Amino acid sequence: MSAVQLSARDIMRAAYENRYTWDSNFPGYTTDVEFRQGDKTHVGQAKVNPDLSAEVIGIEDEAVLKLIKGQLWEVAIHRVRREFEETHAKNVFALGETDARGAVEILVEGKSTGDKYKVLNDEVVLVHRHIHGVVVTINTFSTHDTGAGYLSHTYDSVYHDPKTGEQKKGHSQFTDEYGQVDDYHVLTRRAIASAEEGDMEFLFTNIKMLEPTAG
Repeated sequence: MSAVQLSARDIMRAAYENRYTWDSNFPGYTTDVEFRQGDKTHVGQAKVNPDLSAEVIGIEDEAVLKLIKGQLWEVAIHRVRREFEETHAKNVFALGETDARGAVEILVEGKSTGDKYKVLNDEVVLVHRHIHGVVVTINTFSTHDTGAGYLSHTYDSVYHDPKTGEQKKGHSQFTDEYGQVDDYHVLTRRAIASAEEGDMEFLFTNIKMLEPTAG
């Protein structure tokens, strides 16, 4: 069945269900952390709990500590497995244009009116969403196939004022790398090239899954 014959909702659902997520048995994990920015390096340890909260120890710089916790939380929150209808029940999807690559634009009305996506080969390659008073636009350039769904590998992001269209934050480019630990794919490296904050690199090594809690 071609994309032309599929409804916008069908296309969005297929891409949504093709994302890599952790199952409900995700036990959490511990990891060594190394953060590099310019000529500075910070080393510590972190734990991502089953409820996806993050703890970081061994790093005294509060700004770096907050940055690492933020990255771990951001990665983990995207691994939460929710049904498509649970997330998008109040949204209506319409087909937009198809670009030169064959990516289909999906326009959103309803609860998230004004948002839009692009889907190519059952993967979301553009996200344009209104979040917390800003508009974030994320373009994904390459992905990592886990065999159980895809993860973004290289992508960029930019923020704009929803009313004026003025750019709010500098353009940032991301490179994410993942490794499989036991039954789960976990972030092992994130490099960020930021127009405002410079280049940053997060390295996660010696990753070990926590023992599942009884009950």
